[in-house]
Amino acid sequence: MAAKVQYDDVEVGTELPAASFPVTRAALVRYAGASGDFNPIHWNEKFAVEVGLPDVIAHGMFTMAEAIRVVTDWVGDPGAVVEYGVRFTKPVVVPNDGQGALIEVTAKVAAKLDDNRVRVDLTAKSAGQKVLGMSRAVVALA
Repeated sequence: MAAKVQYDDVEVGTELPAASFPVTRAALVRYAGASGDFNPIHWNEKFAVEVGLPDVIAHGMFTMAEAIRVVTDWVGDPGAVVEYGVRFTKPVVVPNDGQGALIEVTAKVAAKLDDNRVRVDLTAKSAGQKVLGMSRAVVALA
């Protein structure tokens, strides 16, 4: 599959469609099974609080994966993401209230690079706080 976005059609400052991703305790348990990361801070409220966290928190890699979906949905091909990195700034706290948490993601084209590539800067927030810093992806366009 090739990227559906054309390099020549993109300008610096182009905003990608924003998206919100719900995070539930059940999703974290499924992610733990898929990833093999069974750290109890991601599913055991008592343990998370005992180690100083406010509640169960989402896996960092889960948060990263949800955020990059804004880019892969926009470009139409997950393989078009050639680089992706973040700094974790705050955890995504996932209460056991039936609602869970919400990761809200915005992104924009920050630079046009050589070889039909662009740098996309992402902002991911949960409960009004930035949860990923220096979140950047390099994407190969058509």
